[in-house]
Amino acid sequence: MTKFNIRVYLVTALTLITLASCHKKRTVQTSFYFWKTVYNISSTEQQYFDTLHCKKMYVRMMDVDVVDGNTIPVSPVTFKTPLPDSVQIVPVVFVVNEVLKNRTHKQLDDLAGKIVYYVAGKIKQSGKTSFNELQIDCDWTQTTRDNYFYLLNCIKANNQLKNKYLSATLRLHQLKNQKGSGIPPVNRVMLMCYNMGNLRKYGSQNSILEQSELEKYIGHNLSKYPMPVDVGLPLFSWAVVFREKQYAGIAKRLNLALLSDNKLFHQNEPHLYTLQQNLPDYGLKRADEIRWETISGDQLQHAAQHIQKYLKSDTVNIIYFHLDEQSLKHYPYETLEETAALFR
Repeated sequence: MTKFNIRVYLVTALTLITLASCHKKRTVQTSFYFWKTVYNISSTEQQYFDTLHCKKMYVRMMDVDVVDGNTIPVSPVTFKTPLPDSVQIVPVVFVVNEVLKNRTHKQLDDLAGKIVYYVAGKIKQSGKTSFNELQIDCDWTQTTRDNYFYLLNCIKANNQLKNKYLSATLRLHQLKNQKGSGIPPVNRVMLMCYNMGNLRKYGSQNSILEQSELEKYIGHNLSKYPMPVDVGLPLFSWAVVFREKQYAGIAKRLNLALLSDNKLFHQNEPHLYTLQQNLPDYGLKRADEIRWETISGDQLQHAAQHIQKYLKSDTVNIIYFHLDEQSLKHYPYETLEETAALFR
């Protein structure tokens, strides 16, 4: 090897070492949503929370919806047990899109104050004296965008939220159509990487998460998003019911064990089942078709590998939806740890 070649080799090696030493791993924190109406953590749920070294929990406080013409809190959470002192609470409020339609600024001012007041009361019930972040969940549209963003600004300006973070959820269609959907006036967003397909469409597709659909929505548009982005991933399954090939709802009590009963169901395709007799206790009729939708650990990790390529934030929260023992039993700790580790 000539002196020139040796010099080139050394310069190249030093450059690679320098680049490697400058690379900083992303800080990743794992969290869970709690999306039930009664807060009472089981030992299994607590074990998952502790094993994954979670520091905070995203707790749905209530929905805000229109009932009989009035905007009211719906299905608020009650705390049967307090949150441990070591766990931070992130209150989450789901605002139904209908609430935002045809509202005056005065009405939205009033709603913002009521949301903050109600959340403060629920925080006390949880055993906490304070919180650092409030998250608003809303599937806003182009027609409700201005009112929604006005509401967010009103919430952010509230004295009780001084020096606190305000975050908002972000659907995939809102990420893709940034021009029409706009950028919410918050500190950071949580990208919901689930419920991306057409739930009501008859067929064998998975409306919770399909990689091909995910990749249609997420690319360099995520890299260019003008604020930090957290990621929500699904840990749930459901049975979608079709009657005469028309969407008939979700059978909440139906599970895979019952679907596997050959006397009750005939399996047509890997995830499609036809009911052989009436099941009145489940609200089902003979010939109803059930599409069982679930997400495997491999699917989670495949999705994570794609998403992480386009995240630019130095810190990211990976938030699993949701903390539920029946759902968690399908996902070993190692699977969830490995999925979160892909974002580092």
